[in-house]
Amino acid sequence: MVEENKIEKNKETIEEVKTLVDVETEGAEVQKDEAVVESVSEEEIPVEKSEDSKESNSAESAIKESNVSKDEKMDDKKEIEDSAYLKLPFILGTKLGMTQIFSDNGTVYPATVIQAGPCNITQIKTIEKDGYSALQIGYLDSKESKQNKPSMGHFKRCNSKPKKHLKEFRYNNFEGIELGDEINLSQFSIGDLLQVTGYSKGRGFAGHMKRHNFSGGRASHGKNSVMRKAGSVGAGTSPGRVWKGTRMAGRMGNDKVTVKNLEIIKMDSENNLLFVNGSIPGPNNNILYISKVSYEG
Repeated sequence: MVEENKIEKNKETIEEVKTLVDVETEGAEVQKDEAVVESVSEEEIPVEKSEDSKESNSAESAIKESNVSKDEKMDDKKEIEDSAYLKLPFILGTKLGMTQIFSDNGTVYPATVIQAGPCNITQIKTIEKDGYSALQIGYLDSKESKQNKPSMGHFKRCNSKPKKHLKEFRYNNFEGIELGDEINLSQFSIGDLLQVTGYSKGRGFAGHMKRHNFSGGRASHGKNSVMRKAGSVGAGTSPGRVWKGTRMAGRMGNDKVTVKNLEIIKMDSENNLLFVNGSIPGPNNNILYISKVSYEG
């Protein structure tokens, strides 16, 4: 009996060991399956990331290409607009005032602001008809009520509105130029040297000391009422007259003054503004005749 009980116990222990072994093998197989699934998922994730990155890169490149194409189109439009206007070496303008412009390194440039144009071609003069070749341009629109009939006929022939100011510039090359064509700042660029002509401020009738910087007479040593006198203006017997050109009192200012080699340091094409380094004769709102230094009329 004792031996049979031992044999049954041994059988039970063997069965328990087998069940334990089966459970361990099943757990190992499950862990292997999970590891395989994780490895597969890890391999798939970077593929998805790379596809997303490719899509984002392609989208960014498409956006960049569209921006570049837009910039190119804008440049093309600007070139077309610039080509639609005449590029002549002269224009009319108005002096607006003075300001300061600071460079990147802190240098201060005194600048005169000029509103240049737009102007229109009002007449083309040729050697055959007029004896010389020139272009007449008009600046600033005027009311028809302030024009007479001959001037209105002149403006109608040139397909232009009535203008307040007309100015002729000698010019020989009339290729591609027609009556009524517009002139703007497309002909100028930063760094160009200009020649500007205007009329200086009028001072009215001034004395010799203010007009010619005379020093006047002495204020001591018995002199009386000669401190602001002009002094002698010539001999009595010979020549018996006053020489022409003698510096005396008279009207001062309102002279035609030309300043050369003025550099363009800034431009505002939308508002037709030129920023010129230096001063220009005349008061604000003075009419100016502007041309490039290389222009020879």
